This record gives sequence, C-alpha cells and structure tokens, in this order.
Amino acid sequence: MTASKMPTSPEFPSPHEHHDAPHTHVHDAETLRQITNRLSRIEGHIRGVKQMVNESRPCPDVLVQIAAVRGALDRVARIILDEHLTECVARAAKEGNIDDELNALKSALDRFLP
Repeated sequence: MTASKMPTSPEFPSPHEHHDAPHTHVHDAETLRQITNRLSRIEGHIRGVKQMVNESRPCPDVLVQIAAVRGALDRVARIILDEHLTECVARAAKEGNIDDELNALKSALDRFLP
C-alpha cells in the first residue's frame, strides 16, 4: 500500500504527519537500503500470509507466519530507533532542543509499545 493510499486515523496518522518533531530525518544511504530491503521482504511475506488464508491453510501455520512478520517488523523498528537515538537525539542535544526530541520519541513509543 503506498503512502497516499494508506488509511489515516488518530491511531494511524498520515505517514507525512510528524506532530512533535519539526525536523526532517534523512537516513544515510546504507541504512535506507537496509530498511527498504527489509520492508520489501516483509511486504512479500505478508502477501504469502494472505495467500495462505485464501488457500485455507491450517490456522497454526498462518499464526506462525504472522509471528515471523511481527518479528521482522520489530527488527526494522529497532534499526529505525537505533538510528534515531544516535542521529536525531544527538543532533537535538547539540542544538539545545533535546526536550522536544525526547517528548516526540516518548509519544511515538507510547503508540509503538503495547
């Protein structure tokens, strides 16, 4: 699903909205490649899960695949969080707006963590 076609709601804001942070984040080329490749694999994996459901595959098999997708998404989130901590938070500390950056991170983590 492309960014322009993703549903938006308070639970899932537009991917272009970043309420609390005034900066634009640019990933370095290697990290961007790594994230994009992982997301592409996840996208394919999700299509596979959808096909399993359409083929009436056993529920335990489908649940195992969903768990694998969750794990893969968690690993992508970890890469993004690591980069955010090392790049964005460090930059905010140098620029003197660390409180704003930490509040934005806390808000994102409130939505991310169960």
